[in-house]
Amino acid sequence: MPSFDIVSEVDMQEVRNAVDQANREASTRFDFKGTDSRIEHGDHELVLRSSTEDRLRALRQVLEEKLVRRQVSLKALDEGKVEEAAHGTVRQRIAIRAGISAEHARELNKFIKGLGLKGVSSQAQGDQLRVSGKKRDDLQAVIAACKQRDFGIPLQFTNFRD
Repeated sequence: MPSFDIVSEVDMQEVRNAVDQANREASTRFDFKGTDSRIEHGDHELVLRSSTEDRLRALRQVLEEKLVRRQVSLKALDEGKVEEAAHGTVRQRIAIRAGISAEHARELNKFIKGLGLKGVSSQAQGDQLRVSGKKRDDLQAVIAACKQRDFGIPLQFTNFRD
């Protein structure tokens, strides 16, 4: 029985490279001089720091440009609110979401069942979703329909087996 997996993954090496490029650009650009603007990379979190909210927005824009250029979806970023930090600076935490949460899995299941394709079933397996069906064409129709709809998270389709 043909099947495939729907996953939501983020290439952390590409994120690290984009952060390094953004920090390098922030250190050389004239409008960031003296603002002590930088991005710190944690396990599944980025922390942006700058002297003013305006420079923080500009730093976030530079980071987003670098992420898009490296094919990292911006849907994987969960931006926190801008908060005051020590010595009159501001910071913002950005969480990196990977995996399909239970609520997104329910939404995907409901969507796939709503397509009305005969013999197609889906089930959540941890942080991914396994879709199986009788016909390969039905599974390809599910992939096409999922690509057209925005679920708020980046989706990849892997492990297609016949």
